[in-house]
Amino acid sequence: MTVTNERALAGQRLSASTRGLIALGVLIFVGSVAMTITGTGRADSTPIGPLPAGPLSTITTGPNRFVAVALPLESRKSGLVWRIARTYDSTVLRQVSEANLNAAVVLVFKVVGRGTTSLVFGLTRGDASSKAVKSATHRILSR
Repeated sequence: MTVTNERALAGQRLSASTRGLIALGVLIFVGSVAMTITGTGRADSTPIGPLPAGPLSTITTGPNRFVAVALPLESRKSGLVWRIARTYDSTVLRQVSEANLNAAVVLVFKVVGRGTTSLVFGLTRGDASSKAVKSATHRILSR
């Protein structure tokens, strides 16, 4: 009777570990697809050239926190859009959300590590323009 119970438990362990491996495989696949889509989206945007002087803010925080940046929303008729103008350190921050709220574009980032990085934004005439008419920089210090 003891041998039968051990075999049954071994079958349950095998079943649980198999489920875990399948879940891990699905997670890796979904993550790979998401990174491919994200990478492709950034590669298609026209790089933004020199930026005009703009406001600079510094935010001090720590890992496992969220940082939200609000940028003034321009009218649709103007054709102006805020874009991330420079790369930032993805070992410090990861973007998790973006939305238009009332009169602002709000981007939310999760602080994933320690270090310093800057979020640099440029206001351009659409995604194809390389000329910024305004800029804003947010320096993030994660301690």
